[in-house]
Amino acid sequence: MAYYVGIDLGGTNIKAGVVDSEGKMINKESIKTNAERPMEEIIHDMGTLVLTVIEKAGMKVSDIKAIGIGSPGTPDNIAGVLVYANNLPFNMAPMRKLIREVVDLPVYIDNDANCAGMAEAVAGAAKGCKDSVTITLGTGIGAGVIVNGRIYSGFNQAGSEFGHTVLVSGGLQCSCGRKGCFEKYGAATALTRMTEEASIAHPESCLKDVIAEEGHPNAKAAFIAMRRGDKVAEQVIDEYTDYLADGLANAINTFMPEVLVIGGGVCNEGDPLLIPLQEKTMSRSYFGPGVKKTEIRLAQMGNDAGIVGAAMMGKSCDDDGIDGISSAV
Repeated sequence: MAYYVGIDLGGTNIKAGVVDSEGKMINKESIKTNAERPMEEIIHDMGTLVLTVIEKAGMKVSDIKAIGIGSPGTPDNIAGVLVYANNLPFNMAPMRKLIREVVDLPVYIDNDANCAGMAEAVAGAAKGCKDSVTITLGTGIGAGVIVNGRIYSGFNQAGSEFGHTVLVSGGLQCSCGRKGCFEKYGAATALTRMTEEASIAHPESCLKDVIAEEGHPNAKAAFIAMRRGDKVAEQVIDEYTDYLADGLANAINTFMPEVLVIGGGVCNEGDPLLIPLQEKTMSRSYFGPGVKKTEIRLAQMGNDAGIVGAAMMGKSCDDDGIDGISSAV
């Protein structure tokens, strides 16, 4: 059995774990990112964390074949550089070079959403499928596309940005500079906004009471109110799933995956979200008579997706003979 280390780099925490070649987590550790620090200090801590997880797994560095890193932003896996990350102080960060100064192993880098997609493909909801798309609903919308068992990233490793495809022409302003992007209508934050707006527009609804109970507006409030029989909340969720279904249908029509996986905290609602979403999405996807249809499933990997996916991405690159040793920096 071969072993790999996956690193999930976030703005709040850095998580790392030892993963076997079938995607099984052996152990994991986490430290604070302290993102206000210089990038060199953060990357050094990533390398030190790798040594820690290897030691706590009862292994040696020589037992590990490669390190994979899942990071927000735009990576350059050929040069071993994180080109840019919006919420971290990284600009042309020489990740491979600096981590190899701490631990001498091949190092590979990809976007964190791509790694989440790889995790679901190897060990989660899309296990056994060569072609899948994983879409994560959070503050924004992340997407990982797997084609023939490999991550699809485009020529510049910045592809699969479904969240920044326009869903409503001339719609809400997005942080990317465009208006009407999918993530302004389909992300968990979009449902939070819609819920808060509905609570103000309809004071007779119990939404305001649920929001008060929760302590702040969130993506759960409308589902809680709907379960209490609130019609306004039901309308909010119906509108939200309409937008979400349109975006998911666009992803299906583009890639025709065997499985489309959706994840993120809002998906914890289960069937009240999934059943109407499946019906709406499939009615809007382009399947001719007799054509096999995509299956929509909920993500299974949870908080381990970033670590497992990064490790499996590292395995994929290592298997393909991609150079994870030299650096252009």
